[in-house]
Amino acid sequence: MFSKEESRQLRQEFWTSFGKSFPRKWILYDTKIKGFSFKFHFDTKSALVALDLEDDLENRINSWEKLVALKSILKSEYLPNAIYEEEYFLENGKEISRIYVPLMQKVSIHNKNTWRDVMEFFNKKMSKFEAFFYEYEDMIRP
Repeated sequence: MFSKEESRQLRQEFWTSFGKSFPRKWILYDTKIKGFSFKFHFDTKSALVALDLEDDLENRINSWEKLVALKSILKSEYLPNAIYEEEYFLENGKEISRIYVPLMQKVSIHNKNTWRDVMEFFNKKMSKFEAFFYEYEDMIRP
């Protein structure tokens, strides 16, 4: 078991190391679309890259419909393992819509032996997510 402080330090060390290993500017929140963001997630049980829709319900539905229309392209040309969840609940109970790709192996941010695999996964999958976004941005924008 790790204390909260030890866990915080490990998380900080991971993200600092990831930034140094793969130095580039990711889109993340800078999509210029309200409530539409890319995210990296890594905790003690899993790692994933995600596209989250967190706006009000009407805008979420509009964006979701556009992404569903592009689903076959995303899955065939970019991310074949992408999972679409129109109703996804965050740990805090908030409902969002999410498209995500999980790393299909046991990893933990507390285990430095898994960090390299997670970093390479993040770099590869988020790069493909961003390439998809840039290619179809005009269709996705409100």
